Amino acid sequence: MRGDGDGWVIDPDGSRYWGRNGAAGLLLRAPLPDGANAILLQHRAVWSHQGGTWGLPGGARDSHESAIDTAIREADEEAGIGGTDLRIVAAVVTHQAPSGWTYTTVIAEVDMPVHTIANGESAELRWVPEDEVAALPLHPAFGQAWPDLRERIMALDLQR
Repeated sequence: MRGDGDGWVIDPDGSRYWGRNGAAGLLLRAPLPDGANAILLQHRAVWSHQGGTWGLPGGARDSHESAIDTAIREADEEAGIGGTDLRIVAAVVTHQAPSGWTYTTVIAEVDMPVHTIANGESAELRWVPEDEVAALPLHPAFGQAWPDLRERIMALDLQR
């Protein structure tokens, strides 16, 4: 079902952003048996915007949703993780366009890598060790945000 947030926002410079009310994605972390942490990444279908790159499950925010609600809904639609016991850790605006459009990355954790089911927007879903994320061909905006997100999650780990 299409929501009221589906649609493009076009900035004066011609940059296009998906989501009339902004967008959000879920950065889901889980511990691996070796003690490292992994991030659930989505290999975007080639037909999608920036297709063929790796990023977070996410998408357009509907007018009645919070960024957290959007990230969870989109991750369920694109990765089939509904019903998973997520612990929301933070919500960070990782991109803001001149038009006011924003992308919010919602950081969440689970106790172990959960089973995923890809929909048509995903070529693949994969749990990627955190120190291997930057080696993948990342969605440009996620690639720009990843170093700051990595610092943020490392700082959260230190607070425990």
